[in-house]
Amino acid sequence: MLIALMANDKPGALEIRKANRDAHLAYIKETGVVVQAGPFLDESGQMCGSLVILEVADLAGANDWANGDPYAKAGLFDSVVLKPWNKVIG
Repeated sequence: MLIALMANDKPGALEIRKANRDAHLAYIKETGVVVQAGPFLDESGQMCGSLVILEVADLAGANDWANGDPYAKAGLFDSVVLKPWNKVIG
């Protein structure tokens, strides 16, 4: 099942994102469930959130992945939404 994780960073949290980026990318690689991922950008082109497409067994698996993400553990996100997603193009 594909799940879209959409997260918005807390205001002023760019340094938290930068400090945890390597651990976040390593987590993506080690878990092997990320199909696509990338940051949202603000008006000035700075990273301000994340879109991650997960391929997991169920919503509980997506929630477990989200809770284990170094970004989440560092308190980066203001909000996180997990939604089942259907790939149509690409």
